[in-house]
Amino acid sequence: MLINLYSKKFFKILTLPIFLYLTFFDITIFNKELKADKKLQAATETDLFLYRQMGASYLCIATNAEVDFEKGLGIASATFANVIIGKHEGLIKEFGTEKIDQKRLYNAGTFQIVSSALNICPKNIPKEVKNSYEERLKELIKQNKK
Repeated sequence: MLINLYSKKFFKILTLPIFLYLTFFDITIFNKELKADKKLQAATETDLFLYRQMGASYLCIATNAEVDFEKGLGIASATFANVIIGKHEGLIKEFGTEKIDQKRLYNAGTFQIVSSALNICPKNIPKEVKNSYEERLKELIKQNKK
């Protein structure tokens, strides 16, 4: 009886504050925003910079830990592509509504990650990779001038 009396009193004391809290702060499961309803946004230049820098950072850390360069670059590039596919459905603001497939994102990620890694940890980049990057960069500059 004593426990029952106190539990009813305890319940009455807590009921009003909980009711007021839920009323004034409108905390309900019905007002929660569903992420599935949101339209995914294309990756911006800022997003791409972040993903590129994360990939380059991973590559530098991996090569410092004596992970094979090609494996480290492959993992960083695959992650770059997967994030853009998963978070942005392959959309990049610069390309409008065209979805970029995973292979193209992987290749672009490889090029961009090597570019950033050359600034972060140039000693970790093999000479042949650096030379290949510089040749490809020259080709891209020529194509853009036309």
